[in-house]
Amino acid sequence: MTFSPDGKHVVSGSLDNTIRVWDADTGDVVSGPFDRHTKPISSVAFSSDGRWVLSGSCDNMICVWDADTTEVVSGPFEGFADNVTTIAFSSDGKHISSCSHDHTIRIWSVETGEVVSGPFNGHTGWINSVMFSPDGRRIVSGSRDKTIRIWDAKTGEVVCEPFKGHTDWINSVAFSPDGTRIVSGSRDWTIRIWNVETGEVVSGPFKGHHGSINSVALSPDAKRIVSSYGDATIRVWDVENGE
Repeated sequence: MTFSPDGKHVVSGSLDNTIRVWDADTGDVVSGPFDRHTKPISSVAFSSDGRWVLSGSCDNMICVWDADTTEVVSGPFEGFADNVTTIAFSSDGKHISSCSHDHTIRIWSVETGEVVSGPFNGHTGWINSVMFSPDGRRIVSGSRDKTIRIWDAKTGEVVCEPFKGHTDWINSVAFSPDGTRIVSGSRDWTIRIWNVETGEVVSGPFKGHHGSINSVALSPDAKRIVSSYGDATIRVWDVENGE
């Protein structure tokens, strides 16, 4: 699930193969169900203007929907050989980044549905998380091979050595708002913050969860981290002291 940019709505994807948009205050369904996928929904996202909903599914396909009418406005995009795990819009809404259990990353044109970059090859395990940098020039990915990689969004080349330090799957990665840091959450129960240019850990590991960390994000001022799951808790951390 994720919030719309204005915070008024929530979009959700389900094991029942459908997508719904909800009123964040009342809990009422305001749009949907969106029916097209033939297998469970693995990831959903809003465009930056809130007009479109993006979905990735275990049917190996990606769709772009009109958030109000539930009509498919672009797609389905096909090309992956296995489940689509994570999808994300670029900040300008023109491109989509996506990753899959087939160990590859692809970038698509929203308008044409064509692959404009990729597949990016290098990970040796399922890719669990992918995200554009704020300026759209780079992609960060986290994988079950326990590494984080940063890619040139146009060429698909790895721009620095894989980041290593986690001892189990990496489930979630995200850029800081200024693009200089990456936060990661892992099945090893820890969180780390990395320098984008050097690949060095600049803060962490943060320990406190008693289970696999499935989602992490940095606050707009990069002073706090929010993390969740595994042990059914959500935690907010101070970046400076790791508490």
